[in-house]
Amino acid sequence: MTTFEWNNSRISLVFTAEADGPVRLVGITDLGPDGAERAEDPALVDPIRAARQPLVEVLAPAYGRNNNSYRYDGTTLGAGLRYVSHDATIATGTGTGMDRLEIVQSHAESGLRTTSVFEAVPGVPAVRSTTTVTVDDGSDPLLVWAVTSFATGALLSDAINDLDVWQAASSWCAENRWSSSPLRTPGLAAIDREARGETSRNRLGVTSLSTWSSGTYNPIGAVTNRVTGAALAWQIEHNGAWHWEAGENPDWAGGAVPIEKRVRSAEPAGPPRGDRSRDGAYVAVLGPTDTLHDWSTTLDGSNPFTTVPATVTVAGSLEDAFAGLAAHRRATRRAHPQNDALPVIFNDYMNTLEGDPTEAKLLPLIERAAEVGAEYFCIDAGWYDDTAGWWSSVGDWQPSTARFPSGLASILDTIRGHGMVPGLWLEPEVVGVTSRAATDLPDDAFLQRHGAHGSVRVREHDRYLLDLRSPAARAHLDATVDRLVSDLGVGFFKLDYNVTPGTGTDADAESAGAGLLAHNRALITWLEGVLDRHPDLVLENCGSGAMRSDFAMLGVCQLQSTSDQQDPLLYPLIAVGALAHILPEQAGNWAYPQPDMDDEEIVFTMCTGLAGRLYQAGVLSGMDGHRRNLVAAGVAAHKATRHTLARSTPRFPLGLPTWDDGWTSVAFDAPADAGSPAETLVLAWRQAHADAMVELPLPSLGSGEVTVEQVYPPEAVGATWTAERTAGGLRIVAPGSGASARMYRLTRA
Repeated sequence: MTTFEWNNSRISLVFTAEADGPVRLVGITDLGPDGAERAEDPALVDPIRAARQPLVEVLAPAYGRNNNSYRYDGTTLGAGLRYVSHDATIATGTGTGMDRLEIVQSHAESGLRTTSVFEAVPGVPAVRSTTTVTVDDGSDPLLVWAVTSFATGALLSDAINDLDVWQAASSWCAENRWSSSPLRTPGLAAIDREARGETSRNRLGVTSLSTWSSGTYNPIGAVTNRVTGAALAWQIEHNGAWHWEAGENPDWAGGAVPIEKRVRSAEPAGPPRGDRSRDGAYVAVLGPTDTLHDWSTTLDGSNPFTTVPATVTVAGSLEDAFAGLAAHRRATRRAHPQNDALPVIFNDYMNTLEGDPTEAKLLPLIERAAEVGAEYFCIDAGWYDDTAGWWSSVGDWQPSTARFPSGLASILDTIRGHGMVPGLWLEPEVVGVTSRAATDLPDDAFLQRHGAHGSVRVREHDRYLLDLRSPAARAHLDATVDRLVSDLGVGFFKLDYNVTPGTGTDADAESAGAGLLAHNRALITWLEGVLDRHPDLVLENCGSGAMRSDFAMLGVCQLQSTSDQQDPLLYPLIAVGALAHILPEQAGNWAYPQPDMDDEEIVFTMCTGLAGRLYQAGVLSGMDGHRRNLVAAGVAAHKATRHTLARSTPRFPLGLPTWDDGWTSVAFDAPADAGSPAETLVLAWRQAHADAMVELPLPSLGSGEVTVEQVYPPEAVGATWTAERTAGGLRIVAPGSGASARMYRLTRA
């Protein structure tokens, strides 16, 4: 048996490979900040009790599975792979250099060759994993239906009856709804009393479809041990279709009567017998698959396929596992000046102009946005259309003359004259059916499906969808962006994405899913090209609110709208839940105060914005001076805390929020920096039906002295809350009967 360990000084992976079995990832350990904790000695790994899940699963119709199921484990090719080699390299220099491990396996009969690549930034407790598959020269072509980006039974197999599986359901205006269920009953039905679970064909699976990567579930998941707290967590770094699943991995052979002694025995076999004490579990993470997403590819030796990336981490708690993924995001996202500046952006859409910008409405709004402290001002949808029906006219991106009698350029000059950077809304991947671009662009610029009488453009809600593999499509978008930046001085784009194309395009692709995957990857390349040409340009990733909030996009874009939710009372649940998979400095949380709101209502919505990157909106032009001053105080509070927030780790004192919580809270733990002491920013929202008092557990504060300061609102505004340090954290009392919120700074001595 071959056994080897690899680590990046923070996270350790242990692998085994028997002569008659595939490579398996059998140990994952967080070594701690100083690398003091050691992984299990590879020489002591018990090959019998070790996690049995193969490192790679490959589903191909010519080979199938060893046991029929809907699962993506137990594939014949995965079990038949054999170790060839492994090679480790160490990062050199500074920046985002990564330690790297490559593990090569082969399958003799098919000629399949797999290369598993693990990459990790030194000192960051997370590992990015991909799998590349090909066939050796001289082998027959191999049609493939699914390939895992990551698969393991490590940690999960230690105590299978104690596992909880975590997922975050997501839908428009109802994102980030976290929940968990036991892996075994009631998660998987108990058909074996000893095993307490299903033991065979089913799994707990989560799937996202088409190009809304977070349209049904967020591209993140975790399994925790409810007894020890240990957690394995992962994120899928892809802006399209994906799937992950967790299930049982039973030890069918352990203790059973060998089949050769049963088949021709003179005695009846009786009931199945076996030692179920060594049952394990597994997790498999994938991009698109044939069954779920109409994806397939044929390997012929000249076209290797690489899966979408998945990043994994382990920790002693779910919260710390999320912190590990956040550290990976900070270490690997694209460098950009905005990452340090963190400007306050005003956008005129949400609960404000609602896609109907005009010169008369914008001019007073621009003035008031500058007064409250906004640093960017974005004109949202409709700026390019002379009618009220701008939905189907997108794609030409020429300024309206009816909306702006003085010209859009004059409006953008006014924004600059008030000390702000101008921005515009774009939905670059779509072309409305009434636009000139719909006629001028060739058919191959669009996602298409082959019908009975030739190719058909994919049309959804009066839009066609561009195919970013097409040079014509990219040239159209490049010309648009370059013109708006160079001619009009636009410094910010809100990039929206409101329709999806189904399974994809089979034009110049083996399958619709393969065509869509190539388009999604081309989109990332296009975005990188835009920023290469315009390095100071800020890109917001808005996909119909947050329907495409994945790290493939956020590794390139600077900001993510977290929802289209327009009810300020519902938004805190979404905003806090987003922080499990979006960095706080990228989480654009809307604050949309209104002229008819009282003080507590304004504070409530402003606190939602303060729980991430404040994304300011609201009819400021209709407010009296007192209300505007209260908004300005919120913007000032954000400017005073945004850099602390950008180096912080989000914590969830009341757990991940659920839809009907009376209290919602988040804490941002920030280490000492540049002579400043360690501090924790705490936000708490109370709904009208909640108890007046709440206890917030904050174990990271330790037992030392802590100074508690109310950051927002100013002390004289609203009811007087009390926030008292306790042995376990913070006790908050909020008088009054209505909804209210506060932000505090806790400074350790």
